[in-house]
Amino acid sequence: MIVHPIAPVYDRDSRILILGSFPSVKSREAGFFYGHPRNRFWQVLALVLGGDVPASTEEKKAFLLKNRIAVWDVIASCDISGSSDSSIRNVTVNDLGAILERADIRGIFANGKTAWRYYRRYAEARTGRPAVCLPSTSPANAAWDPARLAEEWKQIRNCLEQDIF
Repeated sequence: MIVHPIAPVYDRDSRILILGSFPSVKSREAGFFYGHPRNRFWQVLALVLGGDVPASTEEKKAFLLKNRIAVWDVIASCDISGSSDSSIRNVTVNDLGAILERADIRGIFANGKTAWRYYRRYAEARTGRPAVCLPSTSPANAAWDPARLAEEWKQIRNCLEQDIF
């Protein structure tokens, strides 16, 4: 059993929640979300929201918070072989209530089908809120290049732009 080692990123100004399934081996080693050098998460968000691709953990956190984005994963602990989502077993789910109670989240987005399926199965009834399934930024989703991913991920920017603060 592997316990999720990364704390969620959010603050009271967060309006979007992006959920992954469970951190990859590289993310667990880096101690931060989407740490695999070939994962396009940071590149795609920079394309969608503007600005440079953040490099350090501090830059990534600042980028998320500046853009009113919270990031966490659906799964709190599980059995997993390497980074393979298909090997995930014995799932315990994160309590998303902590974020939803402290921030006025207007949209929940899942980074890929695995995160979306686990959210629907274990968390949607608790939150009472649906999530939008976006194509995964994982290098395993090789059929989607960064430009194509960004086209779909623009839904996040659209959600932020519809919000009036």
